[in-house]
Order: sequence, then structure tokens, then C-alpha cells
Amino acid sequence: MMATTSLLTRLPAGSEALNAALPSNGTRLAFLFATLGVIALFEAAFPLFDRAWGHRLRHMGRNLAITAIFLGLNLLLSPISPLATRISNEAQFGPSYWLRLAPAGQLAVGIIGLDLFAYFAHVTLHKFAWLWRFHRVHHSDNAVDVTTAFREHPGETLWRIGWHVAGVFIFGTPMWVLVVYLTLSAFNAQLEHANIRLPVGLDRWLRLLFVTPNMHKVHHSRHQPETDTNYANLLSIWDRLGRTYNRGPRFAELHYGLDGFDDQDKQSVGGLLKMPFMTSWGRQDTTTGDARQRPTASAMPSALTE
Repeated sequence: MMATTSLLTRLPAGSEALNAALPSNGTRLAFLFATLGVIALFEAAFPLFDRAWGHRLRHMGRNLAITAIFLGLNLLLSPISPLATRISNEAQFGPSYWLRLAPAGQLAVGIIGLDLFAYFAHVTLHKFAWLWRFHRVHHSDNAVDVTTAFREHPGETLWRIGWHVAGVFIFGTPMWVLVVYLTLSAFNAQLEHANIRLPVGLDRWLRLLFVTPNMHKVHHSRHQPETDTNYANLLSIWDRLGRTYNRGPRFAELHYGLDGFDDQDKQSVGGLLKMPFMTSWGRQDTTTGDARQRPTASAMPSALTE
């Protein structure tokens, strides 16, 4: 923390901050796989749900295959965010330039702004039927763990990148702030999906500011009133302000996944990639007309706010 504070006092404002650059692809991949490995070790030592090793390995293989596609697409499109940063800098567009913010202010505005747009992107993935078809690739995982973090269909990735780039430009996000946010977001995405359980007291304090593993587990429940809560990416305040916050979960009643998507064909890599285009899969939702899982009350007890 002291090193970070010292760094903030030395970072240049304005156009000089543009000299910062995204880490190399090798560095970014090394960070992701290092954090995945460390979190996986914690999952093995302190699992929330015990699972047979054979199941875990098959599950990991599927998810890592989808993750490879996710990473490839993100690396391919990675120049877009720096371009948005450069354009906003040259136009002096966004709060960071209008208010002539010091580095600490740039960091605060950048993280808050980008995280707000990530919240909007996630909410829309649930509220629009055609977007939900892509997002259900992520939600159909019935054994959520660290490898679920980037189990994301390319169609969803493109949607999220669009919101992200818009946020970078609108908030005038300097490059160094972009690097900090992307690093925090990638780490927390893996942590919040991890098959670990935080002590209740620690979780209660952490979620005052951040999205915690316990908080995000509710979002992966099969029970729709829980699925449609806790959308936030990094900062928990968006769910509180958006009235989508859920204090759960009750782990004894928590079941992951989507009804109608558990069979092996749908959970194969090929099945996951074609899932958005298979509108007949799953249970029909009478509200949206799209296939969304809706278990009966008797099949899944509600585990809403305590």
C-alpha cells in the first residue's frame, strides 16, 4: 500500500501519463495463469464444495478451452482500448482532463467509471433475450470454480469490450489507470468464482466496498431471483445503488447452473460455442420467449437475503 501511495504522488498528469503502456501479451498471460494457479491451490486445500478429481479435470479442460478463445480474442482486440485513451487525450475529453485531476483523482474516476460501465454491460446481458443466449454459456456451469471466470462466449466478449472502450473514452481514462483497472478486474474475476468460502466476518467487511466470492456465488444460483442479483464487477456499490444487491448465499441451498443445460452435449466445447444459437435448449421463459432456466419453488428453495 505504501508503494502504491508513493507511486501516485510521482505519476504525471495529463498527456505525460499517456507514455504508460499496456504490459506485453506474455506478461499479461503470465499474470493470469499465475493467479489462476495460486487460487486453484487454495481451492484444493480449502474447497467450498468437494468434487471428484475426475469431474474436476474434465470440467477444467472444457473451461480452459473456452478461456483460450476468450484470451485470444481479447489479445487480438487489445489495441482498441489504448486507441480510445489516445483519442480522449488528444481531444482532452473526459473528467480527468476537464477537472485537471491529480493522479489519485484520475485513478478514482477511472476505476469508478469503468466499473460502472461493466455493471451496465452485465445487467443488459441478463435483461435482453438475445444477449442472454450468449451469457448463458457462462451461467450454465454447474460446478463454478476459478476456471469459470473466463468461460465466456466470444459474442459476450465483444459486447463487454464495446462497453469497456466506451467507458475508457467517456471518462478520459489515462493508460496507467487502464492498466490498474484491468489488473484488478482480472484478479477479482478469478477470485470471485473460486470454489472457496471466505469467513463470514471477513466477507461482511470486504463486501462493503468490493465484490467478494461469497457475494458473487449468489449470482450463479439456478433460482432466477438470485441469478438476477449481484451483477457488480469489482465495486459492490453498484448493486446497492441499482437495488440488485443480495446478501446471500445460504450455501446448503445453493445450486449452480441452468436447468436443461447439464447434459454432456451441451457442456462440451462445441455445445458451449453453439449454445447462443440453439434457442430450443433449456426451459422456455414465458416472459422473454427465450430459453432461460426457471426451477420450481419445490425444486430449489429460495435463498434470498438473510
